[in-house]
Amino acid sequence: MRSSWLLLVAAGVQAGAGQLGNAPTSAANAVLKSGVEARQRGDLKAAIAEFKKALAADPGNLDAHIDLGEALAAAGQLDAAIAEDRHALGIAPGSEQTHLNLGMAYYRKGDLPHARSEFETVHAARPSDLKTAVLLGYTYNKMDRPLETVELLSPLEAGHESDNELEYGLAYALIQTGRGEEGLPRMEKVAAATHSADAWLLAGATWLNRSKMSEARTDLDAALKLNPAIPGLYTMDAEAHYAMGDADIAVQRYEEGLKANPMDFTANLDLGDILMEKGDLEGARPLLELAYQLQPGFPRARLEMAKVKEMSGDYAEAATMLEELLKAEPNWLAPHWELSSVYFKLDRPEDGKREREIVKRLQVEQGQKSQRK
Repeated sequence: MRSSWLLLVAAGVQAGAGQLGNAPTSAANAVLKSGVEARQRGDLKAAIAEFKKALAADPGNLDAHIDLGEALAAAGQLDAAIAEDRHALGIAPGSEQTHLNLGMAYYRKGDLPHARSEFETVHAARPSDLKTAVLLGYTYNKMDRPLETVELLSPLEAGHESDNELEYGLAYALIQTGRGEEGLPRMEKVAAATHSADAWLLAGATWLNRSKMSEARTDLDAALKLNPAIPGLYTMDAEAHYAMGDADIAVQRYEEGLKANPMDFTANLDLGDILMEKGDLEGARPLLELAYQLQPGFPRARLEMAKVKEMSGDYAEAATMLEELLKAEPNWLAPHWELSSVYFKLDRPEDGKREREIVKRLQVEQGQKSQRK
């Protein structure tokens, strides 16, 4: 997830000089000012050097520790930033800004439990502060605790519906807790407002998982226009297009997906399936063989390999594969249909007729629903 609040870390949170007690010496004050100016013009190396000089002149200076921690965090030196923030808290344990800075440094480092603890400390002191609540919500989401995000952010939404950071965090949490009907409109609103490929992707993937292919196609197309380099995006978009009958576009998308990642299991399997349906065995074979090698236990990969064997004339091997598949998937219509055809080719008409009867029964029971797995 990406948040402009989190970008505050990169820019450095501006803590006012003299925020809390221990006024610096005049020499340290001059160096501090020089360091702040250097940070403001983007010269983090010079800013860090100046803040260290200030601390050399006045080791107990709170503002110098805070400013140095912020500059180190902005420079990506997160362990050093955390050390400075902790030093600052040793001087002023109640500094909410320092707890916030420390939480953001931990967040960037990937230490989510410590980030959560710091954000919760600030949130307890400032429960109506939107920025802190959003940061805490993002942390809960990353920790796979979306229900807590919903409980945290929902009461703050009224009057802040145009806050894209809040809406993204809440939308994500709603989707993850199974409340997609509430989360998806919020996510699409954020995607449109911020031109975020990630937001369009998340919305599109959610629609795809719900088999809402028209909506998935729209959102995934939008993500693709913004950032076609997102791993797996071409394949997801291809799935939506193919389900909507856009076979030619689907083939193009799958091919692009395989250019980006030749080992993409879904792209190999689906494109091979499409080519097989078109009767292009030579084009389909290497794709389906690779898909089978990647995930030999995946039911559809096993079915497609059995089809390859059948079309290649290896009827005995095809029958064996289909029989094994049906032991695990006895109510899957498609393998029964394929097996009936193979039995007839093996001159086993009684077995073929038996499989045809099973197909008829399953068609009635399942309403002839798609058997793709």
